[in-house]
Amino acid sequence: MGKLAGRVAVITAAADGIGAVTAETLAGEGATVVITDINVAEGAAQAQRLSEDGLAVSFQRHDVTSEDDWSRVIDATVQQHGRLDVLVNNAGIAVIASLEQETLDGWRRTQAINVEGVFLGSREAVRGMKNRGGSIINVSSIEGLIGEPLVPAYNASKGAVRLFTKSTALYCAQQGYGIRVNS
Repeated sequence: MGKLAGRVAVITAAADGIGAVTAETLAGEGATVVITDINVAEGAAQAQRLSEDGLAVSFQRHDVTSEDDWSRVIDATVQQHGRLDVLVNNAGIAVIASLEQETLDGWRRTQAINVEGVFLGSREAVRGMKNRGGSIINVSSIEGLIGEPLVPAYNASKGAVRLFTKSTALYCAQQGYGIRVNS
C-alpha cells in the first residue's frame, strides 16, 4: 500500500508533461487518479497506458476555463469514487511574446487558462473537500517571482497563482476546512 492508498486525485493537463508524471506518481503511491485534458486522444491514451500498468487511472475531457466542465469533473469524480482528496491545478500555457508583441487576446487567453482555471478548480475543489479536508496544489513557477522580458503574460499569471494560493489557504484555514493549499 502506498502513501496515498484510498485517496482520490484530479490532475489537470495530465495527458503529457508534468501532469502525466504527476498522475503516474500519485497513482503509483496508491491514489485513484482522474486525469483531465482538452486533448482527448492523448489523455485517453495516457489513462489507458497507466491502467494497463495496474494503476487506478481514468480520463475526462476538461477545459479548465469552463465553469460547467469544472462542475462536471468534480461532481463525476465524487459520484464515481465517493470523494475528492487532491486537486493538482497543472494546466497552463506560456507564449513567447514581448510586451510590444503580446496581443490582448493572447494576454486574456493566458490569464484564462493559467489564472481563471486555477480559481475555478480551487473553488470547485473546496466545495468537494470542505467536509472532509484535502489538498489543492496549484502549479506555479519561478517566473511568478522574477519575471522575464519575453513572457509577460505568463509572468503575471504565475504571480497571480502564487498570491491566489495564499489567499485560498488562508480562507480554508479560517473556515476550518482542513484543506491544505500550496503552490
